[in-house]
Formats: sequence, structure tokens, C-alpha cells
Amino acid sequence: MSEFQNPQNQPGIDKRVMVVFAFTMVLLVVGQQFLVKQQPSNQKPPQQTIAKSAPAPAVAGNTAASVVASADAGAPAVAARQAASESTTVVENDLYRITFSNRGGLVKSWILKKYKDDTGHELELVHQQAAGQFGYPLSLWSWDEALREKLNSSLYVLTQAGNTSSPKDLTFEYADGDVVVKKEFHFDDTYVVGVKTSVRRGSSYVTALPAWPAGFGDATGLPSYAEQRLDYVATGEDVKRLKLDKKGAAISGGRVQTGNFQWVAASDAYFAAVLLPEQPQNAAYAQLRNAIQVAKDPANPQSEKTKAEILGVAAGSQNAPSSVRLFAGPKAVDILETVRSANGVDIRATLDFGFFGFIGKPLFAWVRWTQQHWTANWGWTIILVTVLINAALLPLRISQIKSSMKMQKVAPQMQAVQEKYKKYKLDDPRRGEMQKEIAALYKEHDVNPVGGCLPVIIQMPFLFAFYTMLRNAIELRHANWLYLSDLSAPDHLHIIPIATIVLMMVMQRMMPATGMSKEQQKMMNMMTPVMFAMFTWSVASGLGLYIVTGTVVQIVQQVIMNQTTMGREMRAMAEKRALKAAEKKR
Repeated sequence: MSEFQNPQNQPGIDKRVMVVFAFTMVLLVVGQQFLVKQQPSNQKPPQQTIAKSAPAPAVAGNTAASVVASADAGAPAVAARQAASESTTVVENDLYRITFSNRGGLVKSWILKKYKDDTGHELELVHQQAAGQFGYPLSLWSWDEALREKLNSSLYVLTQAGNTSSPKDLTFEYADGDVVVKKEFHFDDTYVVGVKTSVRRGSSYVTALPAWPAGFGDATGLPSYAEQRLDYVATGEDVKRLKLDKKGAAISGGRVQTGNFQWVAASDAYFAAVLLPEQPQNAAYAQLRNAIQVAKDPANPQSEKTKAEILGVAAGSQNAPSSVRLFAGPKAVDILETVRSANGVDIRATLDFGFFGFIGKPLFAWVRWTQQHWTANWGWTIILVTVLINAALLPLRISQIKSSMKMQKVAPQMQAVQEKYKKYKLDDPRRGEMQKEIAALYKEHDVNPVGGCLPVIIQMPFLFAFYTMLRNAIELRHANWLYLSDLSAPDHLHIIPIATIVLMMVMQRMMPATGMSKEQQKMMNMMTPVMFAMFTWSVASGLGLYIVTGTVVQIVQQVIMNQTTMGREMRAMAEKRALKAAEKKR
């Protein structure tokens, strides 16, 4: 039988083992070298990787899209979203027509359909000159100028291009590997637009506030620019009104404030842009102030240029997405009272009725009711209400005249007392005796030295309230009366200033000059008409109509009063004083 040999004892086995071992070592060495060449060196930093994805469907024009890894190692890769060309979207309802551009995802035109400009066209609320320099509505404001420039000049991807009607939602998106931006807008059938914005760098949000940066398109002459201001209401506080000042103490461009803001606003005499944060407790707002060169004569654009200040405002949340509502429209009471903050605070305070607003507000309600139910014309309304106000104040005016008459009767005796102590210096104790004698004289003749002033003081709040109300009421803007086409503008024919001079001179001559020398009376007869004429030359013709009407009413009252016993006594006293003055001159 065959004998099986131990393989390890077979002849030549050592040689075969050595060959296999050598071949294996060669494979290991060669394989190691090949693998090392395919791997990156451990000494080099990791590099950003860009992998192209499948083409995305085009939205609002050609759109470039790719997956971009964020510079922040902890942030997920995002798709770059940039439009290839500029496009516009128009959103329209019965109140406005807003034109958006995807370059910056902002507003290039904001037309108010129910209001006209000075040329009779629909009002452009965007101040095109200022916006071209300092930013368009619904742009984003940031402390970082480079970031601000990128956010407002890059081409965003739109959800829809072309014309559309409210209600509607629009979304603009942009991403470039550095920032990711999203801007969402909601439109309804009111003047309010819902705004949601977010700007993210890596995994962190940065501050970029929605803004109305550069005034209003209704501004023409320098007086209209001077009417600009910033208003805001913080929780539990009254409205704060910040007006333009040369030193920038109240309003300084770029100043940011944080607080529990219900709303913040930039406004002029008749229109406002109000930002209402949805989370007032986390709100911040920025004051925006710049200057442009405008023609001194709005009717002649080539006339000499001068500087005009431009105000704007931005508001939202810091280092977080911003959610606000923007009201952009007229400062009409019935509209303002319908717009409320997240906590229910309305925006009527953007309409300033002045220091005597507690009188001006009910007065305006009465005037508006009169116009709507009786006259149907603001010019005739002003005339009617002025007549009624002067009639209501007539008892106070009669009281003032009676007090003046009493003062006139004791005037000779009072002058005698003053002559008696004339030789003493003002700091002489004997001057006190003079005051005692005058007081005794007043008591004897039942004269109240402030009796003539008190009726005037009572009248003034009503007159100032009416004046302020007429100056700020948007209802007078482009309201016509007879030859006047705009009661909010000066009288272009200057008939009202001329009528003011004539009527004031007539009234001055009719009124007895109680307690006044003939020289003083002459000076007043000249100065008063001139001062009122200068005032009515440049103010709104509606205010001028109020002054002229009031003067006519006072002339009629004075004619009637001169026929009374009191009137005859006053004229007799005035003539007697004139005769005495003439005798002294002889």
C-alpha cells in the first residue's frame, strides 16, 4: 500500500514557502503606495466642496441654482437661489398699485389711487429722487453697509411675476453661500401689508430691519419737507413725536433704539408709513436721516438748489426674523383708527392736532360731520363753522370790551397816581405805595385789571385748535372752493392776502382805541394788517379763508356794537382822549 508522506517533510517545501512569502510582501508594498496617493494629505486644511445638482425649475425668469456648503462647518448645505435677470411684479387693489422689483425684493413704485399729486395724476408715495440714493420701501436696513448693499441689490427669486390682485402673497428668496434671505409679503384690501423677513449667515440670524427709508413722494416745496417727523408709541406710554432739528439731538441717522414699541412711523403733513411689530416686546427701530438737493422753486426744476432733509424708519427684531405690518397711506382719521398694533393700540396719534388736541379732535369731528351732511364742500364748511365759532365767542368778546371800558374810565386817575410817584426810582420802597393806591382805585370803580385778558385767554385755545386742525386735515388737500383748486395750498392769485389787508384796516378804524394813544393806534392800524397779510401769503388757503371769514364776522359784530349804548360811550371816550392829546401838543 502507498505510504502518505508528511507534507512538511516533502522535498523542496522550504523553497516554495519562500517564493509565496516574497510575492505577498511585494503586493503589500505596491498596494500601500497606490492607496497613499489617492488620499489627501493630513497637513492640508479641509476645502469647501461644491456639487452640482439637477437644474431647478425656473421661477420669475432664469434662475441659477446649486447646492452650496455653508462656510459654517455646523450649518447644512443650502441651494444658491439667484435670478438671472431683473423682473417686476405689480400688486393692485382698489386703494393702491405697488410695483416690486426682484432686484432687492423691494418696492419701486407705490401708487395711491384715491389721491392725486399737484399735476392731477395718481399720487406716487415713493420719493423717487431720495429712494434712488438712500433706499426704496421694504428694503432691508443693516449696520453693515456691505451687507445692506448686497441685500438690496441682489437678484431674488420670485414666486410670481407680472400683474396680480389682492389678496395675495409674494415671496422673494436669495442665497449665495454667504447669506440666505427670505422676504414674504401679504396683501389684502386695506392699506396694510404684512411683512416677514429673515437674513441668515451660517446657522445664525443677523439684524436686517424692514424699512421705509426715504420720505414721501408728495413733498414738493421746502415747507412740505419741514413737516416730516418720526413718531412712536411704546407700551404704557403716550406718543412721542420727534421733529427735525439742526443738531440731530432728536433724530440722528442710524440711531437704533430697543424697547416695547407698539408702532413706529415716518410721516409728513398728510401721509405716513407706520411699522407695527408683531412682537413688540422684542422690537427695535432705526432712525434714518439724509439730505437731498431740491429746487427752491418747485415749479421751476432748474432754479437754485437747496438742501432738504429726508426722514425714514426701519423696525423689526434684532438677530432674529422680523415680522411686522406696514401701513402706507393717508393720515385720515377714519382710516387710522382701523389700524391697530398687536396689543390693540391704534395709529391715530400720527395725526397731530397740536397742544390743544383735546379741543381739536372733537372740533374736527364736528367740521367733518358738517361737510358730509350740510355743505358737501370744505370751503363753505370752513366759512360756516368760523361764523358759528365767532358767534359762540361773542359774549366773551363783549365782556372783554366792557372790561376795557372800565379801565378807560379810570385811566386819567391812574395816570395821575403814576405821575405822583414818577420821581422815585423803581427800587424805592415808596413805589409800593403807588401800587396800593392803584389797587384801591380798581376796587373803588370795580375794575378787574385782568378782566380784559381773561376772555382772550379763553378764546385762544379754540382758535389755535381750529388753526391746527385745518393745517393737518388731509381732507383739505386738493379740496376746491370757487376759484381755489386746493385749500391746502396757498392762494395762487393772492386774493386772500389782499382781502386780509383791506378788512383788517377797516376793522382797526372801526374799533375804539381804548387805553391807547393816537400814535399807538396808527402803528397798530398799519402793523396788524401787514402781519396778517404776510401770514396768509404762504399758508394754506383754507387757513386764509378762516382768517378772512373771522375778520368779516368781527366787522359785522363791531358795526352792531357801535350802535349800542356801550359802543357810543367807548367812541365818546376815545374822542375825548384825542382832544386832550391835541391840546397838550399846543
